[in-house]
Amino acid sequence: MDKKELTIFIIDDDPSVRDALGLLLGVRGYRTAVFASGEDFLRAWSPDWAGCLLVDIRMPGMDGLELQRQLAAMNSTLPIIVITGHGDASLARQAFKAHASDFFEKPIDDDALILAIDEAFTRESQSRLELTRQRMATQVLQKLTAREKEVMQQVVSGRHNREIAQELSISVRTVEVHKARLMAKLGVTNVVDLVKLSMNAPL
Repeated sequence: MDKKELTIFIIDDDPSVRDALGLLLGVRGYRTAVFASGEDFLRAWSPDWAGCLLVDIRMPGMDGLELQRQLAAMNSTLPIIVITGHGDASLARQAFKAHASDFFEKPIDDDALILAIDEAFTRESQSRLELTRQRMATQVLQKLTAREKEVMQQVVSGRHNREIAQELSISVRTVEVHKARLMAKLGVTNVVDLVKLSMNAPL
């Protein structure tokens, strides 16, 4: 995903910090959106948004940690870079435990921040690619009959046709037929690709 398609969402209650970060990132060619509070961001949030968050950990009302928790509950894949003041080391550790992408103490090192943002963008793109694969795999697996799914589960578990036949109380020939049909439906030609597909979506 191109950098121009991604947005850095700046969430800080200090307008001077929002302005400074917006200017820094805008000059570097990044697209930004600014919010004065976590509540404002959540009210506007859309699951289609792509990019990363730059969040102050200490804000009136909803702080950065609570915003992290809320977004996690909403299944957001947006990486979060946390901004902390001096003496917020324990909060920063909590942020990392909640899977923050990175954190910075004020004043922020501009070059280090840009590097962290680029890494967050890479992480975001990978997450979205994985979600796309999962959705596609789920859609493809819906083409299978219940029996074909049973056979597939046995195949990806490493069982041979004769073992599958015994397990499902059907003939080896029937197993071979189901196996050939399900692989044709899924567009795979070997067991390795079948296993890869099964890893992207539960049967």
